[in-house]
Amino acid sequence: METLTSPVPGLVLATPAEPGVIVRAGATVIVIESMKMENLVLAPAYGRVGEVLVAPGESVDMGQPLVTFETLHAPEATAFSYDIRDEPESDHLRTDLAELLERRLLLRDEARPEATARRHASGKRTTRENVADLCDEGSFVEYGGFAVAAQASRRSTDDLRANTPADGLVAGIGRVNGDVFGEAGRCAVLSYDYTVLAGTQGQRNHQKKDRLFELIDRLRLPVVLFAEGGGGRPGDTDMPVISGLDTRAFALYARLSGLVPLIGVVEGRCFAGNAALLGCSDVIIATRDANIGMGGPAMVEGGGLGSFTPDEIGPVEVQEPNGVIDILVDNDTEAVAIAKKYISYFQGRLPTWRERDQRRLRHIVPENRSGLYEVREVIATMADEDSVLELRPRFGVGIVTALARVQGRALGVIANNVKYLGGAIDAPAADKAARFMQLCDAFGLPVLSLCDTPGFMVGPEAEKTAQVRHFSRMFVTGANLQVPMMTIVLRKGYGLGAQSMAGGSFREPLFTVSWPSGEFGGMGLEGAVRLAMRRELEAIDNPEERQAFFEQLVARAYERGKPLSMAANLEIDDVIDPEESRGRIIAMLSSQPSVPPQPERRRPFIDTW
Repeated sequence: METLTSPVPGLVLATPAEPGVIVRAGATVIVIESMKMENLVLAPAYGRVGEVLVAPGESVDMGQPLVTFETLHAPEATAFSYDIRDEPESDHLRTDLAELLERRLLLRDEARPEATARRHASGKRTTRENVADLCDEGSFVEYGGFAVAAQASRRSTDDLRANTPADGLVAGIGRVNGDVFGEAGRCAVLSYDYTVLAGTQGQRNHQKKDRLFELIDRLRLPVVLFAEGGGGRPGDTDMPVISGLDTRAFALYARLSGLVPLIGVVEGRCFAGNAALLGCSDVIIATRDANIGMGGPAMVEGGGLGSFTPDEIGPVEVQEPNGVIDILVDNDTEAVAIAKKYISYFQGRLPTWRERDQRRLRHIVPENRSGLYEVREVIATMADEDSVLELRPRFGVGIVTALARVQGRALGVIANNVKYLGGAIDAPAADKAARFMQLCDAFGLPVLSLCDTPGFMVGPEAEKTAQVRHFSRMFVTGANLQVPMMTIVLRKGYGLGAQSMAGGSFREPLFTVSWPSGEFGGMGLEGAVRLAMRRELEAIDNPEERQAFFEQLVARAYERGKPLSMAANLEIDDVIDPEESRGRIIAMLSSQPSVPPQPERRRPFIDTW
């Protein structure tokens, strides 16, 4: 026989109804309240309760004897096991849990059938449908879902819970492409809900963004931001705000630039603060019905600038060719698919791939040195099948920028487009290439440069575009890359333009090689001959003889500028069969880790332009 004592000083709440009851090990024998907490005195083993030494309502000291207890070594088959506190059935639903589950139901689309139906009728999916499609099944963990609009002084609690779920911003952490990349698939997702107060930025969803952006910084998570919405919300009355200029979300999101990949997705209308966040993103994926503007109709009209409909402000017909939109898609389903593909380039190496017939590369560049060809076909042939994703195809069209894979490894590609200005580089193309190189550098992607350029665009009209500054961005960016750069000259490699396609010098890339179709010179060879041999040419009076001498000089210049001559003079590293290009790239990438170690920060930020 032993005596069970009180573990705390307190008040006895309950004792066994009578002595002699048999209890199982761990059963509650006596309940004592101390500091408003119920402390349970448990049976140390299977046994029998003896004399009860206290009564309910009696105060006891710590260590005071409460009840005697006899341990029974072998329970009898007919023994009755007593517990002063019976355990509830496993399917019993507590009141507090029932309240939680009921509130969770309010966050589902089914709780707002009319709003969901209107969204579907417009041809769009709901916010939660997009998030569910983006994230691996069951992986999304929401933050701040129970927030409602800060309008309790204007609206009832039931109204706010029913009509402003999550305060119009679904935010959390999930996995994207986790079936392929495992834990590297972790990703933060923030999505404005246009069915809640037109996707505007409320005070509480600003707080939610702040929380997520700080977690993203700490956890180094890529971000997908669905930015549809009307900007700041003036109707939140519960918080004492005058201007809201101390809002931190814009600074916190901008600070993530260059640290983690930022993917902006927009369908429908995106104005003001929503557009400001979108514009800080590395890449903008937009649907064809998108309108993107730093000010919506109310702001434009308030500024005395006229009255416009939302559809007249920043349509894709304006925002794609001017460079705001990186990738244009048909609908939100395609937008999510492209977002998943884009983010995959920064998640690691794919385990499987398919290779095209590399012999095709021998025939893409015409033997006629003035013949046009499609450089995108070169990129698609060198890269793994279905691995190329082009960015900003309608802006800066003189240079193609694309993400791609070779043997499953991700890299960035810049390539001159001879179908525009013969491949000459103008100001928009230089801006486009420089920013793309920054993007690759920030996240450890090697850069493959496919060079075919007569140089930079020249002339009075070109200089009106401030191209002295714009062009030099390619030098400044390329010369400071920390990631490997590889340059293949497909045909023309002339002057400063060719140097800019090689990080500033043919000595900067890890390799600079040429196809047999290559031709080189410090400037266009015809112009170089006219400049260098002006006196000699002017001294020939007969026009036919002068032209024949000129053509003879040009032919010599082309012979000197052949790729084999360049390689023999060690101005390039090698001349290769075009079908060997992929092998050269693979050999170089094989010496690099598939996912380069990510330092604290490679670049301070990525230019928004």
